[in-house]
Amino acid sequence: MSEAAAKVSQVAQGVAQIELSQILGGPDDRRNAIVSLHPGAGGTEAQDWAEMLLRMHLRWADRRGYRHEILEYQPGEEAGLKSVTFLVEGEYAYGYLKAEAGIHRLVRISPFDANSRRHTSFASVFVYPEIDETIKVEINEADLRIDTYRSSGAGGQHVNKTDSAVRMTHLPTGIVVSCQNERSQQKNRKMAMKVLRSRLYELEMQKKQAEIDKQLSEQRDIEWGSQIRSYVLQPYQKVKDHRTNFEVGDVNSVLDGDLDAMMQAYLLRQ
Repeated sequence: MSEAAAKVSQVAQGVAQIELSQILGGPDDRRNAIVSLHPGAGGTEAQDWAEMLLRMHLRWADRRGYRHEILEYQPGEEAGLKSVTFLVEGEYAYGYLKAEAGIHRLVRISPFDANSRRHTSFASVFVYPEIDETIKVEINEADLRIDTYRSSGAGGQHVNKTDSAVRMTHLPTGIVVSCQNERSQQKNRKMAMKVLRSRLYELEMQKKQAEIDKQLSEQRDIEWGSQIRSYVLQPYQKVKDHRTNFEVGDVNSVLDGDLDAMMQAYLLRQ
């Protein structure tokens, strides 16, 4: 019976994988992904949560054999991070990671609270497809404000010594992107422009989607309190995706990058 059950489970997994491959047929699903994380209100607690989410998603990328690169990183004042943008390269990286876009909520006993009280923290995840030169996104240079500054994250000898980091503001939309990963200002400017093109492309895709379906998607106009997923460490342990009601009891495995089951549950629901 155990052998038969194993075969049934294997067939079920195969069917689910076929369904998933059919669902990941969007025009951008095969592309690389650009991901940005931002902590919500709450200072150090929320910034530490954003750092945990960064680790979780990078570990997920490692599990799938995807390459990743941090493009911009602003550390928190005491711990964690204020913002981070990273690139994930691999087939269907965007198709999978778009399932992560939204507000992520953490409930735990705060390691920063001397009274060991329970805290709730929020952080947002934004996901954009990396677009290549075959997709034309017109950007008027007059619509850009470009600022340079000294890098503040971990890096080599040039960090905090030269104004190599680039912050690019698209004035018509208010979109701001930064890049400080490269040593030269020219390379950072080129990468910042690539991120900006991807974000403008995604914005245009969202506008077209809005014309078809008036309901807001999870990837735009994200508001605090409208979390897509909750990670509870105290008083019990559970991760729950509120869009699908999919639950996992092993929180540590999820935080260590075991996200495939949650991603698939969401994608198969579409």
